[in-house]
Amino acid sequence: MSDVHWPFIPAAMPEIVSNDDVHLVDASGRRILDAAGGAIVANVGYGRERVVEKVAQATRETTYVVPPWLTPSRRALVDVLERHWLPTELPHIHLTSGGSESVESAVKLSLQYHTARGEPDRSLIIARTPSYHGTTLATASLSGHAARKRGLESFLTTHPVVPTPYPLRCPLGRDHPDMGAWYAQTLEDTIRHVGPERVAAFLAEPITGASGGAIVPPDDYWPRIREICDRYGVLLIIDEVMTGFGRTGKPFGYQHWDVMPDILVGGKGLAGGYAPLGGAFASRAIGDAIRSAGMNVMFHTFGAHPAACAAAAEVLTILVEENLVERAAEMGTLLASRLTDVLGQHPHVAEVRGRGLLQAVEIVRDRDTLTPYDESDSIASRIVSKALERGVFFYGGGTGEFRDMVCLGPPFTIQPEHVDTMVETLAAAIDAVCR
Repeated sequence: MSDVHWPFIPAAMPEIVSNDDVHLVDASGRRILDAAGGAIVANVGYGRERVVEKVAQATRETTYVVPPWLTPSRRALVDVLERHWLPTELPHIHLTSGGSESVESAVKLSLQYHTARGEPDRSLIIARTPSYHGTTLATASLSGHAARKRGLESFLTTHPVVPTPYPLRCPLGRDHPDMGAWYAQTLEDTIRHVGPERVAAFLAEPITGASGGAIVPPDDYWPRIREICDRYGVLLIIDEVMTGFGRTGKPFGYQHWDVMPDILVGGKGLAGGYAPLGGAFASRAIGDAIRSAGMNVMFHTFGAHPAACAAAAEVLTILVEENLVERAAEMGTLLASRLTDVLGQHPHVAEVRGRGLLQAVEIVRDRDTLTPYDESDSIASRIVSKALERGVFFYGGGTGEFRDMVCLGPPFTIQPEHVDTMVETLAAAIDAVCR
């Protein structure tokens, strides 16, 4: 028996030897329907030969080139981003190796911007809870995710925090008509409390990912947030590592509302799981200020890797050519409808929620009082395990404080029969665990 441990903390995990379209295949040959797209990553499906060929071509042409230099695959990615994905308001592109690096880069850009404009005291980033922004020390500090901070608390820095809009559990009452204004006001109150002259940016996900289980804010929330940020000179950083590049049925999640970020962060779906890649996309004002001040935006060694850029350019092209963003909206509507039909009145399901192909169910001990199970019961993890035994993989969510979310984020290529299998399996797993 080997004494080497992978992963770092050993656990009983399947060995996946191949995957195709929406299925994983383990070492025994069992096919597993991937209802989570891995970690809500896969969008064009697995095994796309045209993506593989582009990666191989890029590797043959330029195995490694320092990130600021141009290569054919970097040029191809920038071209497709400009033509089909990025709004004209966000022309400055910084490519990284993944989501955590991208969020941290966005924070650094906001700090450099204010310093370049003669306001170096603007060094605070306001974030939300629940939330998740990454696994580096800086992004973990900014995340409203207690479970992923355990053992790190003595080193992590403290930032101002406001509550994430949570219609189900709003302090004013469930789905209260004034909740959008109430949640937005918490941001303004916090800015005024700590001093506007000290606040650099507000960092948030447009639709909360796995930490809160696909929480969609009220429609008046984001326009109010944009107004508040403008009023106090605070940059708006929207983290779309999970929601971006079609996941919610729009190119980006923020586009469900009339709002424009100052910095947009992307990851996961940017390369669809074919390669590690992330990006921070900033306004002209931010880019111009940093450049005029003679500051450098430092690259990560493997950021914008030529093979990763080739994968991303082809994935984004497939999404456009096959109208897969529109398909994510269509299949998301079907998935939400079937989940609601089967689980909407389940005694242990508090809510079915989400947008597009980012959906979740929140599991509770008591549906009427919204009383959760004890954290030690590990309900979401047990449901995911039961479903995996039945051949479907879901993604467990929650932060410990907020808990027992089961998330769905399948590839956009799923078929209606896959939706039926997902919903039936999830219902059976919930019944098996929540007796």
